[in-house]
Amino acid sequence: MKTRVYYGPSLGAYGFPSGHPFGSDRLEVFWRECQRRGLDKRVDIATPVACGRDDLLRFHTETYINLVERLSATGYGALDDGDTPAFPGVYEAACTVVGSVLDSRCAQAFIPIAGLHHARREGAAGFCAVNDIGVLIEWLRAEHRIQRIAYVDIDAHHGDGVFYGFASDPALIFADIHEDGRHLYPGTGTEDEIGVGDAKGTKLNLPLAPGADDAAFHAVWPRVEAFVRAGNPEFIILQAGADNVAGDPLTHMRFSPAVHRHAATRLRAIAHEHCQSRFIAMGGGGYNRANVAAAWCEVVEGMLEA
Repeated sequence: MKTRVYYGPSLGAYGFPSGHPFGSDRLEVFWRECQRRGLDKRVDIATPVACGRDDLLRFHTETYINLVERLSATGYGALDDGDTPAFPGVYEAACTVVGSVLDSRCAQAFIPIAGLHHARREGAAGFCAVNDIGVLIEWLRAEHRIQRIAYVDIDAHHGDGVFYGFASDPALIFADIHEDGRHLYPGTGTEDEIGVGDAKGTKLNLPLAPGADDAAFHAVWPRVEAFVRAGNPEFIILQAGADNVAGDPLTHMRFSPAVHRHAATRLRAIAHEHCQSRFIAMGGGGYNRANVAAAWCEVVEGMLEA
């Protein structure tokens, strides 16, 4: 199956102004590195598309989406307590992130500006105006009757919006390697958070100490693979945040970009075995531009490996 990569200015428009760490330049930094490596010649380049309002309402409350639309029109205010400022067109940009994720659906695809894993059903959080992952999960179930979905998150920050959004959902297989929440936002994701009620045991949180390197990643990664395989998923999602790479200004982890290739390669293989190759990866966080370019290109390389 050919790997599809979403690229275009409407997708890059999801980025915050005035020197915000999640700036709108991140897509172009990645794309220049893709071209330098010749990856643009090896993938299908897909045009970003926007979702409709009803798609956002699959995960988010109407009250919250009304707020995003209102602040998007004025370009002023904050969507949360301050991490996620409004900017003119934030609603349309968020719809493009979500729409591109939904458009990728059952193909093998990488959406670089995506993986907004902090947004809650009722609000924004941590630079995430909407939760495209949550929308995708609800959409796959409603439109494609895909129930067992594996979500793997290697971003330095815990994917709390996804975890708590589906904490009681036994069909959402959740595995997250992240920096220990005692040292990093959002302060969640302890090992004893394994799901609620009937979902107990379907969630795996693997917090690592600040300074964790590739050896620490590879020490826990086999647990992720075993956990995903045991869930017998029908679809696999990878959130491949680059803020776990050494030198990120907001985190304390010291992975190399190679872990991103490893995660993508191994999950792609599991998807081939279990999911009819239904596997998509999302760029997630990452605030050192060189790290973003390198780590995301490693994801694409991994998806291209035979």
